Amino acid sequence: MGYIDLIRNLESNISLAVFGKRTVIRHCLVALFSSEHVLLEDVPGVGKTLIAQAIARSISGDFRRIQFTPDLLPADIVGSSIYDSSAHEFRFAQGAIFTNILLADEINRTTPRTQSAMLEAMNEHQVSIDGITHPLPAPFMVIATENPMEYEGTYPLPESQLDRFLLRISVGYPDRESELNVLRSHQTSHPIDKLRAVLSCEQIMEIQHAVAGVRVDDAINSYILDIVETTRRSDELLVGVSTRGAIALSRAAQTFALIEGREFVVPDDVKELAVSVLAHRIIPNSYAHGSQRQNAEALIERIIETVDVPV
Repeated sequence: MGYIDLIRNLESNISLAVFGKRTVIRHCLVALFSSEHVLLEDVPGVGKTLIAQAIARSISGDFRRIQFTPDLLPADIVGSSIYDSSAHEFRFAQGAIFTNILLADEINRTTPRTQSAMLEAMNEHQVSIDGITHPLPAPFMVIATENPMEYEGTYPLPESQLDRFLLRISVGYPDRESELNVLRSHQTSHPIDKLRAVLSCEQIMEIQHAVAGVRVDDAINSYILDIVETTRRSDELLVGVSTRGAIALSRAAQTFALIEGREFVVPDDVKELAVSVLAHRIIPNSYAHGSQRQNAEALIERIIETVDVPV
């Protein structure tokens, strides 16, 4: 397919700064080319912010970062109407969300009220202020980072907010060889300084449009629905996967197939992404902030093992 060289070039460029995280990078690109958003969750210091910066540096678009803190206000994100005394009228001052790539750093350190200010932007790629709708630039992607819930000063993301992220990804510690490369790369300069833009916004939008042309057989759709229905029938869950979750898994599988160089989805595409796409959309019975994620991911993995795979 014509876009493979562009995608591989983008992956290689990001890998110049992010070592040993090929799967994480590829899953982030699934969100980018699906015209969706990604949530990176892990302990501080494993490279969550670096991944977002590397993706932004590799694209010739606008990039902004919002450091989420308890005193952050919704207007700081979306903007507000300001009275212009010289013109005797109100004018709209855009917030930081008017960009192509937005890094929402430590998103769970601000209040739920402020977090909810991003819902319309993430779902509809627009912002409504004082009854007026303001479209966001295209492409638009939110890369959010958060610390585990057991860390002090964090607020749980509302379920409606979590549902706006196509994938939730755990970055994890690098392997020893990759971590050795990290140490070497920081001895002379920061590796992010080496990156250059290798993909334009127009090329990203072309790839996003190409995703719709990836074929999803009815057998794959049935496989996705079997997984979704199993979560709804599970005695271990308070809430199973919604219809939006099923759509998200299908869309992510289409994009992953495109990244892999195929014009059709196979069951392995669904299995590859099921945990990252579905685990944050369910609520286990054993609800506890510290263990909820691990319980949800383990349950999705068990369901994938039990559901029959189409031939």
